[in-house]
Amino acid sequence: MSLRDSYIHTLHACNISYVTQAIVNDFAPLLFLWFRKNYALELGQLSFLLIGNFWLQMCVAFACAKLADRLSYRVTLVAGQFCSAAGLALMTVLPGLLPSPLAGLTCAAALYAVGGGVVEAVTSPVVEACPFKRKAAAMSLVHSFYCWGQMIVVLGSTLFFHFFGLDNWRLLALVWAAVPLLDGIYFLFVPMRPLIAGNANGLGFSGLFKLPVFWLMAVMMLCAGASEHCMNQWASSFAESALHVSKSTGDLAGPCLFALLMGLSRTLYAAFSTRLNLINCLITSCVLSIIAYLVAVFAPCPALALAGCALCGWAAGILWAGVFSSASVAIPLGGTAMFALLALPGDFGCGLGPVYVGTIASFFGDDLKAGLLAAAFFPALMLACLICYKYGYLPRHKEIASRGIPEG
Repeated sequence: MSLRDSYIHTLHACNISYVTQAIVNDFAPLLFLWFRKNYALELGQLSFLLIGNFWLQMCVAFACAKLADRLSYRVTLVAGQFCSAAGLALMTVLPGLLPSPLAGLTCAAALYAVGGGVVEAVTSPVVEACPFKRKAAAMSLVHSFYCWGQMIVVLGSTLFFHFFGLDNWRLLALVWAAVPLLDGIYFLFVPMRPLIAGNANGLGFSGLFKLPVFWLMAVMMLCAGASEHCMNQWASSFAESALHVSKSTGDLAGPCLFALLMGLSRTLYAAFSTRLNLINCLITSCVLSIIAYLVAVFAPCPALALAGCALCGWAAGILWAGVFSSASVAIPLGGTAMFALLALPGDFGCGLGPVYVGTIASFFGDDLKAGLLAAAFFPALMLACLICYKYGYLPRHKEIASRGIPEG
């Protein structure tokens, strides 16, 4: 089939869009030490770039809940990809053109954060709207590409810096900028269709807010984001400080192995989804996440503790995409607004989780083991929500949710 007729091309374009999001989130932090040295920036100022990127993505995701249906998925995604490309490219020149390097980096980061927010809010409904029989499999597969993208960015950038030097980072930034640029062009030609037949906008904010199942899904999204990022953000520091391994070992056995197993988990679920029950898989994943945190904290040797860190990546792999797929089944009239609104608590969990771990660790004398032990709360809460959904809510309310009528 031609490019304009095959929805496989749509899926490929969406896969690449998650690689773009990995570039947006993970490339700039690799340059923070260079920025600090050459632009005379403080760590607090660099942290502002991370926080600003996170909050702006959330705001854009919220805006997409209203704008994506009006502008069309194609226009929104193409614009988002071009913003990501422009932000990455301008990061190489704006620090030298504007009054201060921080102002230049902030403007560039704001542009690519807009692109990241669009990807977060719009890519999932585009995939859900495709006429695939195995929608949960497609959703899991597309989200796995964030993991593969994260590994490509970290390992590819590390190799580039090793052979060409950190001072040539601007060339690499342009290489990474080409990914969203080409993907934006790709999105101009692939087929797309509305999530709800007849181009209806779905329930909208007010209709979703009246559904108890929506709030249940929102809590699960928060827990999914926190379960993933509590370990992902602290794995390297945990390996160094608590397990006393080298930084290179901690980076490879922590975040990289975490991302590898998370990507494998999502890819394998996509391959075998027809034989599996999604809700049962989510329940099993929550149990495994709890076990992974306990192993990481209480293991008698560093190797076993690092295995616990890696197992957490495997266990958390399908949580995010699985909640999206479950919400689509439970609220078929949710529309784009549902995906965009559910991304907000998910992103909030991604930010809240690591802060929660750090705060608990500080309270116990900078003991990361205490912080990670407390992080087991998030998969435990999600497990409780899933049990409620499977045995209490799902049998009684699927018809009510499909009509968009709140329970009286």
